[in-house]
Amino acid sequence: MIVTVTLNPSVDYVVRVEELKVGSLNRTEDTAYFAGGKGINVSQVLQELNIHNTATGFVGGFTGKFIVDSLAEKGIHTHFVDVQEPTRINIKLKTGQETEINGAGPAITEQNLDSFLTSLDQYGEGDTLVLAGSIPSSLPPALYGTLAKRATSRGMKVVIDAEKALLEPALHSPLYFIKPNHHELGEYFGVEINSIEDAFAYGKKLLSYDIENIMISMAGDGALLLTKEASYRAEVPKGKVKNSVGAGDSSVAGFLAGKERGLPIEEAFRLSVATGSATAFSEGLAAAGEIERLVQDVTIHTLK
Repeated sequence: MIVTVTLNPSVDYVVRVEELKVGSLNRTEDTAYFAGGKGINVSQVLQELNIHNTATGFVGGFTGKFIVDSLAEKGIHTHFVDVQEPTRINIKLKTGQETEINGAGPAITEQNLDSFLTSLDQYGEGDTLVLAGSIPSSLPPALYGTLAKRATSRGMKVVIDAEKALLEPALHSPLYFIKPNHHELGEYFGVEINSIEDAFAYGKKLLSYDIENIMISMAGDGALLLTKEASYRAEVPKGKVKNSVGAGDSSVAGFLAGKERGLPIEEAFRLSVATGSATAFSEGLAAAGEIERLVQDVTIHTLK
């Protein structure tokens, strides 16, 4: 089982207006609601690729019910812990430029956290735990480290897609897969990464930790996949970028789906890049047909 964790999910409320008039009445052209959060995005794309999974984390109130119901409609199993306050709403205002207003999220009590930790104890050898996105301010900032240690002690593979401050406490445990972009990789070492060569060099430094697979996304310049045995570079397919939200999460889902299908690591990498690109070229998350169409357009090079 692949278990995705979204500790601070959201209902993303997308609002389109032709021209925003500050201080005046504005009428929307179009609105939409989506279940949001990095782990939830991974779950949805995995399901699109026919990889069954469970989405976990914390939800509350009418917005939390919307998230659970939305995922259930897509056939995704959920095991969220209910909290007292409503799940946050993130407003994405599209009017020429996009403006985002993100909610702070509900308070998570110590009892809520204990219930969540206990719920994870049902998983073990052969299962995969995906930790993605932010940690609410009411939870310990080193929580990913705690979760990684508990999961690996039970034989689980741990995947983390998060910024340096959240990833760092988990580096004391064996990790199966991490996916920094080149900005996040540079932040980790206090440098600016502007080339494939730089990303390769600093990615190799991260391999000094017990990390099995490191994928570094370089936007239009492609991506790298580094392991202790081999390294690869992918050229991304050509297309018009319509959406950057969820592209990285989709890449994580694509790689995990490839490994679940038993593909060689280069082919799992190819599927990962195609999946991230499919989301980038779409208004929403990647659709299976678009992913399969793009797979053949991803070129993989083996690096020395």
